[in-house]
Amino acid sequence: MDTTANSAPVAPTHTPYDGSAQPFTIGLQQLDLKDWIEVDDDLLGYLAEKERLFAEYGDRIFVEEPGTREAQQEVLDLLAEHLVEHYPSTYTRINDAIAITGRENPVHLGDTDVPFLHSAASLVQEDLVLMRKDERRGWHLAAASLSFPSSWTLLEKFSRSMDEIHAPVPDFGAGTRNAGLITRMFDNLRLDRPVWRMNWSLQPDGNLYHPLASHQKGALYGDGDIAEQSFVRVERQTLRKLPTSGDILFTIRIHLNPINALKKHPECRAVAEAFASQLEALNPAQLHYKGIMTIRERLIDALKRL
Repeated sequence: MDTTANSAPVAPTHTPYDGSAQPFTIGLQQLDLKDWIEVDDDLLGYLAEKERLFAEYGDRIFVEEPGTREAQQEVLDLLAEHLVEHYPSTYTRINDAIAITGRENPVHLGDTDVPFLHSAASLVQEDLVLMRKDERRGWHLAAASLSFPSSWTLLEKFSRSMDEIHAPVPDFGAGTRNAGLITRMFDNLRLDRPVWRMNWSLQPDGNLYHPLASHQKGALYGDGDIAEQSFVRVERQTLRKLPTSGDILFTIRIHLNPINALKKHPECRAVAEAFASQLEALNPAQLHYKGIMTIRERLIDALKRL
């Protein structure tokens, strides 16, 4: 899905590259539960893209371990209640279904032919990942409905431990300080204290579905104006402990804007300069992970021209 195909670029709504969040740090903040899920004018477009992707790549988008259905239903029930309460003009409860304004077919909460976590993801722009702890693997990815991967694939992470999931991320692999901090954070996450963080990456197109590995991205940039080719991909991530199962729900909301959209930002110069500074500070391993090793200097120059 090209988010800019039918409209002019709009000012980015989330800019962690403005210095408010440092790359390759955990950077967790307290989350007010009323802000758990984001709903905006792009909702119907995101839901339509999820529906299209699932029809084309179903087994790559949804996975589940045996024994997770009750926790999945817990997620669906919590989400349905939250959406009807906080977005009543968009979501309406009709018997055992949730109607979404502007969409023809409601989401049936009791439809056992559809995995509950996938039904939940069909309500929102966020992707949903269920993390579970056991004695052998610790916290691991037990189920997910993931339509919009950011340079990774669900099948390669499914049933993997946290250390295995984070192995490619510089300074987050097994035995690192960050790995230990994340495990303790998951262990100590309280029901009444969910958290959130922001992450950013760059990509050479406007596609929400982006499983392409980071190290492959650099080769897709041409010799032309790098700002015209580059899109900033922001992930808004939340972590919430589930009251009944004790599992943790990880939500991922993607915001995607061309770099040139920064021109419309009210603090364009400050944000562009901060973004350039973040790029300058990345070490080779971090640049390789983000797939921008070969284009960093061009990006910095383009940001400074903004």
